[in-house]
This record gives sequence, C-alpha cells and structure tokens, in this order.
Amino acid sequence: MNFLRFAELTRRGLPHFFTLREKVSPETTDLSSRLDREGLPKALVSAEQIHGSGVAKVGLAEVGKVVPGVDALITKENGLTLAVRVADCGPVWLHCAKTGAIGLVHSGRKGTELGIVPATIRAMTKEFGADPARMLGFLGPCIRPPHYDVNFAEEILRQLRSEGIGELVDSGFCTASDPERFYSYRREMGKTGRHFAVLAKS
Repeated sequence: MNFLRFAELTRRGLPHFFTLREKVSPETTDLSSRLDREGLPKALVSAEQIHGSGVAKVGLAEVGKVVPGVDALITKENGLTLAVRVADCGPVWLHCAKTGAIGLVHSGRKGTELGIVPATIRAMTKEFGADPARMLGFLGPCIRPPHYDVNFAEEILRQLRSEGIGELVDSGFCTASDPERFYSYRREMGKTGRHFAVLAKS
C-alpha cells in the first residue's frame, strides 16, 4: 500500500497510516479492505468534516457511520478505526498514554481558527480523564508557506503547546510542495483526490 507511517505513533502501539497520491484516488476504493490488509480493525468511523469545531465521542455503535457535523473523533474503545480525509488541511493524531484514549482531527484554516484541536483535547479530558501532559499530538502532512499565505500549521502547533501536550511532533511535510506524493486542493484548484488519515485502537 502507498502510505506513510510515523515512528512516534508506532512507538505508542497505535495502528495508523496516511495514504499517499495514487493513480486512482483512495476515495474511489474500498478503505475497509485496505484496513484489513494492513492489520487495522475494519470497524470504521468517519467524520463529515464541515470545517467547524465539533467533536464526537464514538464507539462500536457508530461503526460504518459518517458522523455528521464534526471534524474530530475521539474514542477509548478497542477494535475501532477512526478516519478523516485531507488534501491540504492538517490531520492531527492524538493519544493519551494514561487512559489509552485516541483522537483524530481534521484541522484546516477555518477549523484551526475555530479551535478544533483544543476542543478535541478538552473533550478527551472531559470524557475519558485524559491528561494532556501524557498525550502525544502529531501534525501530519498539510499545506505550508510559501505555498499558502496563512501558516495554520504553526497555529495548530501553538494550540497544542498551549493545551500542555506532553509530546508534540510535526511531520514537517508540505502537501503543496511534493506533487509526486501528495494531493493539494489549493495547488490543483480543487480538482484533486483526498488522503486518508486513520488511527485505531487494536
């Protein structure tokens, strides 16, 4: 499979991947079969992604659903895979070592301005007793200057620091600067595919 995995997430025992550009967009294929091949649970939950600040606590009852009105998903249940789609917006993986809770966030320019990342961290703290000091916050590939005039990637990192995240990691990848591997909504003027960012509790 054509994807990235990240050592910081692997070290925490978190099944995950980030799909890369393909001749046929991953959106047109069966994601559940890919999850199965890569050893991730096929029990999949996705977010609608409206560029807002909504967060949903999900479990096995939501398997197969696209949760409406939210840009972030959190769970503490095993055997569940969370997914968001991006093509310049920032995927943010979250994990609390204290509770085992995970979160996956779609944070673009508007969602970042609305504080979707802090809202997700606070929801994990409220719902699961997560401790930000024992959390990993990982920012994946997204558009960055000079290809975009707003550095929302830096703002996401600032927000993570402000919430007291214990381990903060930036992948450093810019989706607009590497057309061989990444889709970029802005560079391709909307005519492009989408990456899947996934995260699971096994």
